[in-house]
Amino acid sequence: MNSKKNYPVRKPTRLKEFDYSNNGYYFITICVQNNKMIFGDVENEKMKLNTYGKEVEKILLSLPERYKQIEIDYYVIMPNHFHGIFILSNENNQSVTISNVIGGFKSLTTITIHKLGIKDFKWQRSFYDRIIRDEKELFYIRQYIEQNPLRWEIEKNNPNNLDL
Repeated sequence: MNSKKNYPVRKPTRLKEFDYSNNGYYFITICVQNNKMIFGDVENEKMKLNTYGKEVEKILLSLPERYKQIEIDYYVIMPNHFHGIFILSNENNQSVTISNVIGGFKSLTTITIHKLGIKDFKWQRSFYDRIIRDEKELFYIRQYIEQNPLRWEIEKNNPNNLDL
């Protein structure tokens, strides 16, 4: 019996034939496995980070030191997921991909959260990305990120709340 038949068939999340080392703006969503509430709470329509959320934020904001080719534009860390806009600028034959950056981020945050005591912490496999194509789309995604805590009470039990 083929053991691969026991697993659900996953839809590819990357845009086929796109070079993810291309300069540009990328909207990224990463979820905690099983949607566990790890990073804090939304109180009065504002995200209040706990110790784990603050460590995730610290690592996120340090990424441009580790990866000189990226900038963090907008972001929000929610109780069980993260949204952010990453600006990638590869120059001088120094090439990094969004997958490299997200892999580093997930690895660093997982190690840190394990050290802080949540030994079973995991991010969901992979991540959602959207290549931002123009100013109008950038505006709406920034607005979505900014308003994510406002919509939390309405949407927190809706699995579709992590998509645009």
